[in-house]
Amino acid sequence: MKLVNIIEQGKEQAAILDNDSILLIEDINTKYLTNWSTTIWALIQYKELRHLETWYAHNKFGMNSSFPVMHLQGRKTAPIISNPSKLLGIGFNYAASEEKLKDYDRAIDPVSFLKPATAIIGPEDSIRIPKQSYKTTAEAELAVVIGETCKDIEPDEAINVIAGYTSAIDVTAADIHAANHRYLMRAKSFDTFCSIGSEFVTKESISNVKSLQVRTLLNGDMQHENTVSNMIYDIAYCVSFFSKVMTLHPGDIILTGTPGPAVIEDGDCIECHIEGMLPLKNKVKDMKKVPQRI
Repeated sequence: MKLVNIIEQGKEQAAILDNDSILLIEDINTKYLTNWSTTIWALIQYKELRHLETWYAHNKFGMNSSFPVMHLQGRKTAPIISNPSKLLGIGFNYAASEEKLKDYDRAIDPVSFLKPATAIIGPEDSIRIPKQSYKTTAEAELAVVIGETCKDIEPDEAINVIAGYTSAIDVTAADIHAANHRYLMRAKSFDTFCSIGSEFVTKESISNVKSLQVRTLLNGDMQHENTVSNMIYDIAYCVSFFSKVMTLHPGDIILTGTPGPAVIEDGDCIECHIEGMLPLKNKVKDMKKVPQRI
């Protein structure tokens, strides 16, 4: 099942996504006297996803004539979750090819970082290059959404705590990080430095997550692409790794690394394309070029 977070009547609402058609959870509740939560965060938090998915699978064909067709195109969308308790990331996580994977020592811990919720923006929102940065990069990533509270789990348990996936664009003030690698937190944490997709895909809807292609596009041109199977630290490892540092809660988001970054400048459009998901696009605004108020 796929869900999308849209802005309807001035508030965020979850809708089931079927190609370009959407069905508001709120409308389902009204029509069928159900009581599903009406935001993606709440559906995850209260463990309703699996029950909703089963219910919808049994009822969707009879629902086709019960609701007016609503289309996603042209509607304002929002990130699936705007205020997770944790937004975590893994860096430098793709080998160039399957052959190159054997060159990496997984006994060494991965590069990891935290980003604040104030970094989160949604589709079509502007990434703002701060005045402190003169070389800023952005990169497409697959993001994992946690569905169960967990601590100290092993990789083979990770699938049980994953709710699903979304797309993301991670932004870094690359020059600040290059000046001193101890500055990673600052380089990653500026406002607008993490775009989160509006589409949430349940784990049951992806038959083989390792086969997914992740692509970074800049102004419509492909910059980098790779396959999830070429991750040095796979998704299960990443979830387990973070759970051994801190308790993970439903709605927490983990960025799993990128095929490669692109340098972004004022007026650019950066995109994340992942197979089977809506493209995630953001314009770029350099705050150094914004006229100052007198």
